[in-house]
Amino acid sequence: MAHYYTENFSKETSLKPKKETIDFLLNYSKALSVINYKKLQFESINN
Repeated sequence: MAHYYTENFSKETSLKPKKETIDFLLNYSKALSVINYKKLQFESINN
């Protein structure tokens, strides 16, 4: 018998990340560089 796991996600939860987490993600996204060359994709972190 199939069990539907999506039923447990009906409750809405409020996420409150720390300021350090937000700063880390923003700095990471600023440093991430994606270069497309023909059919290849290169990712690098520029620190």
